[in-house]
Amino acid sequence: MNIIRSTEKLTSLALVVAVVALCSLFSPALDLPACAEESTDLYFNTPGMPQGPAAPAPHETAYPRIGSSDSRLLVWFVTQLHTYFGGFVLALPLFCALLEFLGLITKKPAWALRYDGLARDLAKVALLALSVTAFIGSLMLTIFITLYPSFMKYMGGTFKSFMPVYAAVFVGESLLLIVYYYSWNRMAERGRKWIHAAIGILTNIVGTALLLLANSWSAFMMAPAGVDAQGRFLGNVWHLLHSAFWNPLNVHRFLADIMSGGAVVLAYACYRFFTAKTNEERAYFDWVGYIFLFVTVCALLPMPIAGYWLMRSVFVFRQTMGVTMMGGLLTWLFVIQAMLIGVLFLGINYYMWQGMARLKGAERYQPYYQFVLGGLTLALFIWLTPHTLMMSGSEVKAMGGAQHPVIGNYGVMSAKNGAINVILLFTALSFLYYRRASRTMTVSWVRTGNIVIAVLFAIGMLNVIGLSVYGYYLPAKIRVGLSAPQAFTTFTVIAVGLIINRIMLTRAVVHGPVQWGKIPFRGMVVLFGLSAAFTWVMGLMGFIRSSGRLSWHVSELMADVSPWAFTPDLAFAAKMVTLNMVVFWGAVLALFWMCQRGQQPVMGEEFHDAEAPILSPVPSQET
Repeated sequence: MNIIRSTEKLTSLALVVAVVALCSLFSPALDLPACAEESTDLYFNTPGMPQGPAAPAPHETAYPRIGSSDSRLLVWFVTQLHTYFGGFVLALPLFCALLEFLGLITKKPAWALRYDGLARDLAKVALLALSVTAFIGSLMLTIFITLYPSFMKYMGGTFKSFMPVYAAVFVGESLLLIVYYYSWNRMAERGRKWIHAAIGILTNIVGTALLLLANSWSAFMMAPAGVDAQGRFLGNVWHLLHSAFWNPLNVHRFLADIMSGGAVVLAYACYRFFTAKTNEERAYFDWVGYIFLFVTVCALLPMPIAGYWLMRSVFVFRQTMGVTMMGGLLTWLFVIQAMLIGVLFLGINYYMWQGMARLKGAERYQPYYQFVLGGLTLALFIWLTPHTLMMSGSEVKAMGGAQHPVIGNYGVMSAKNGAINVILLFTALSFLYYRRASRTMTVSWVRTGNIVIAVLFAIGMLNVIGLSVYGYYLPAKIRVGLSAPQAFTTFTVIAVGLIINRIMLTRAVVHGPVQWGKIPFRGMVVLFGLSAAFTWVMGLMGFIRSSGRLSWHVSELMADVSPWAFTPDLAFAAKMVTLNMVVFWGAVLALFWMCQRGQQPVMGEEFHDAEAPILSPVPSQET
């Protein structure tokens, strides 16, 4: 049971950090200006003397071509592939550091060896993936300079002070990752192991700094800052860096990178589970899939809130951009994105309930699954309901308008916020059931604790639903602000519920150890589908964010007047995102294959088929 205990610690810590981060992030966000005119004064009319080049006029912009190729599609493909690999390289060292830390704090030598072995294997993949990322990044830079010379000249001249910093940070990240991997065996002793873990933490800090610098360019292209109306740099690098979207984009992409990186490891674990020839190997990759699903879920839980913060910043900076993305040209892409997120949460809950097959005594909780599934389905229907429908002219006339008189109410942002928060609460409830599945609690206040948890979740759901209904009576610009108290309610309920549940499980009676590899085949099939959905939705959201600029390289500063400029429709965008995902997955799985050749997974005593003792009490430190 030590693995579940360690995972719960990791999940609880992530939730607490998420609560603190979201509270600190939303506090300044609520004070942002409420109209486009104010944001223009805030981000363009900053003090300073023009020092950089002005954005080129349309007649000054050059677009060389390579034969009859479509430059836009080539840049799109390479840039998205580089983004996927960049997120993967950022996520893997983070996974390594977390696993190494779990290996250091566990009191079981076999589990410590297992955590450390998996972390070392992932570090080897990360080192090779870094080389591939650098190659694709160089290719992307070459393509931009060749096909978009005017754009690169302006961006390079404006951000020239950041170029050497970015190069130094990238070199530092590479050197630290090399030292981190090749010093693994040399620093295997207990005292040196903490120093080695500190190197891993430093590697992740530098990697995060690399992500922040890259995000500053993307954020500037959508919401330019630190420049005048002609695009000339005004001399303050902090203003240039700290654009309107920089903070929300940093949070959103950091979580997205963890999700997409974890999804690839999930897919690899599922593939190895399906092709395993021994029970021990199947059990090991069942364990790997479980671990990385919960790491990925820790990033998924605050993702909807981070997305709302990013879109709120879009509306604050330019309402027309926000309307284009969520109420205009790109609306149905958000519907597809909502559907995928709903599928993710349904799949996660299904996997957890299927995973109870590993736990003896879990069958007593199976009747509760129907109620959880009913609540999830109802919330998912509201989450997927569009504000307006695709109808013919005669249908609009017969209905009296584009908005349906009933379901149109569930398409507003207030209802969406409530639905996704209810889904989060039901997902947390499934996790609590999973934690209890193979245990019988022995504390004297079990009934009281159950009542407290039930009341806590009931009050939290009622508060979230009440705020959603209250939002119907508020203007849209005020209604969006209700996402903050709803998010705070949700994460408070989840964190407090996990803490109370953990205390109630102290010295619980265990029905038997986790029987890894015993999960039904359909559970791992769902897990593989989840990994595909994680990666696909990240690519789709990146396309939506970039397409919000429409006909601009840099919003309202540098127009895109290339002959191949266009905004793709839903079908074309889906095909491109799918192509990128398939190529990325193929390349990464090939990296895993090359790094894992000749290696045997570290199993451990709990991965062998042995009859588990019935109702064997365990001390509190092993529960």
